[in-house]
Amino acid sequence: MSTQDNPEIGKNIVAAGIRTNYHDLNSSASGIPLFLIHGSGPGVSAFANWRPVMPTFAKKRRVIAPDMVGFGFTDRPAGYHYTMDNWVTHALGVMDALKLSKVDLIGNSFGGALSLALAVRHPERVRRLVLMGAAGVPFKLTPGLDQVWGYEPSFQNMRKMMDLFAYDRTLVTDELAELRYRASIQPGFQESFSVMFPAPRQNGVDALCTPEADIRALPHETLVIHGREDQVLPVATSLTLANWIPNAQLHVFGKCGHWTQIEHAARFARLVTDFLDEAA
Repeated sequence: MSTQDNPEIGKNIVAAGIRTNYHDLNSSASGIPLFLIHGSGPGVSAFANWRPVMPTFAKKRRVIAPDMVGFGFTDRPAGYHYTMDNWVTHALGVMDALKLSKVDLIGNSFGGALSLALAVRHPERVRRLVLMGAAGVPFKLTPGLDQVWGYEPSFQNMRKMMDLFAYDRTLVTDELAELRYRASIQPGFQESFSVMFPAPRQNGVDALCTPEADIRALPHETLVIHGREDQVLPVATSLTLANWIPNAQLHVFGKCGHWTQIEHAARFARLVTDFLDEAA
């Protein structure tokens, strides 16, 4: 299968020993590249997560969006341990393989927790940080997240799960649900997904956390974004992040669920672009 057959398939590179699928837009652009890390829904890929905003960001910036190990069209090594340590190693491996000494980093949900951990552990590799509907701080497992991480493949389950993501239910069509269901049952996808966050799934929430003291010491200018009606990650997580990160600002989108970058794509892109374009 190629990108002509499936837009979720981009380029390939070996990162931290793992053959990695990634998207690289406007690669000739100068300046700090923009590195996007997707969330952890079943059948997710970088393209599915970021497709509404990547072209906008790429008008002025180089945009890199990898499928993190265990997701999308990146290889799934047999016996791989899906831990924060290993995901950070993989993300750095992508940056190293592409010779990216420093990036602006945007993370969504699980990807927000990973972006936060990467910035804390390797602050010299990140200029500015955007955390969108992010995990990474303690919270009580929501019924919505429990349903997402406990997904068992069927069209009906995918349809119900996607209803959780959007405030505007008209965005969740049967066609989109069928597309994402088909993505979730591709060979290897559900097998890796089902072992990442097993029950009791509160343990998965806790395993994504970065220690409070480390977050409070984070030096980066940070934009924290959340949808007010998010049923998957509570808006309280972003309030916590905004309180703990010294150089943080917070934007809450009303009439918005967990899909800020989809439900409010144009506003999201403008907000992020303005933040990243500010003089350091």
